[in-house]
Parts: sequence; C-alpha cells; structure tokens
Amino acid sequence: MHPKPGQSRIDRLEESVIALILGLMVVLAFVNVIVRKSGGNILWAKEMSVFLFAWLVLMGASYAVKKGAHLGVDVVVNATHGKNRKTLGTIAVFVCIVYSFLLLKGSWDYWANFANLPQTTGRWFPLGFEEMKPTSFRSWYIVNDVPNPWFLGWLEGAMNYGDPYDKLPRFIPYAVLPLSMALMLFRFVQAAVDMVKERIDRVVASHEVEDEIEEVRERLGAAMDGIEKGVS
Repeated sequence: MHPKPGQSRIDRLEESVIALILGLMVVLAFVNVIVRKSGGNILWAKEMSVFLFAWLVLMGASYAVKKGAHLGVDVVVNATHGKNRKTLGTIAVFVCIVYSFLLLKGSWDYWANFANLPQTTGRWFPLGFEEMKPTSFRSWYIVNDVPNPWFLGWLEGAMNYGDPYDKLPRFIPYAVLPLSMALMLFRFVQAAVDMVKERIDRVVASHEVEDEIEEVRERLGAAMDGIEKGVS
C-alpha cells in the first residue's frame, strides 16, 4: 500500500501497527468474554492484553509527538512573539530530545541482555558497549502465561541454544521499550527541524478548552433552534 500524499512509509507503518494492536486487543477481549460465557477461560489473555496495551501506549507516545497531540501548558509561549517564541520552542524541544535520548539508553540497557545483546557503558550517555559474559545472557527468560507460537520455534536454536521455549521469550514483548523510545527520539528530532524552519512554534497541544467551548456552543445553538421551532 502506498502512503498518503505527504506521508512517509514509516508514518504509514506506525499508524498500521497502532491500529493492528488496538484491533488485536478488541478481538482478544471479545473472544475471551465468549469463552468465559461458555464456562472456559483463555489463561494467557490477561497477560497478552497487558503487553498489547503497553505496546499501544508506548508506540502511541511517539505518534502523539508527530501529531502534536501531547498536552501541555502554552501560556508563556502565547505571551511571546517572534524570535522569543521560537527560542522558547527550541529550548523545549531540545529538552525533549535529551529526555527521550536518556529514555532510549535506559530502555536499551534494560532490554539488551534479554536479547543476548550488550548494555551500554556510561551513566548518562553511552560511551560504548559492555563486554558480554555468559552470565549476562538472559534470552532464556520467558513470560508467565503467553505460549510461544509455533512460527517462532526457530528462536530456540538462534537464541536459546536449542532448548525449547515453554512460553514466549521476554525479549519479544519487551522490545517495545527501545523501539518506541527510538521512534519518539526520531519524532522529536523531526519537531526540532520543523521548529528551526518555523513550520511550528510548539510541540504540545493545549486546545482542549477551545474544543469544549465550541462543543458547548454547538449544543446551545441546537437547543435554541429547537426552542425556536417549538415556539413557531
């Protein structure tokens, strides 16, 4: 499928993944309700729903950056104009880049050993990779309930020295941590570029009150129309 005009392939992929996750959550919840009504239960449904929800939230965080949908207070921004507003916006997006970079490092260091990969060195910023030791390998860690599907059987030889996985290996659901943080960092860098080119002047959305006021106006208008029709 070709992306929409003005939409890159990574944008389309991101939206498709989020939509797929949401759809899987709905289907899983629906099927589990039907099974429970018939006296059964899908034992791994709850844990799988937690993983899907985590993927939805973390992937959605970067998507919200792209859409400018993160909530924030823009009182100071609205009180400034011209270069001052651009300066404040640049400082804000720079702080977001640093923060997301730190999150990326932390998430990688947490997830890496589950995938038999080295953690980074350095307390705040990566200065290299640690030397891997046999005791650092944690690819044999599995989740509590979700079974390992048959089509991932090849991971047993690639990651677990041929030993079978009774349940889904943890590095698969936990992979959303570095993936989502890397995507969020990418989105903030995109926002910084747009800020420099003066395409945007903020990276937050704080127009909830305006939307609510407009909704109230529409309701009042509809009510007044109804009163006028009743009077006439």
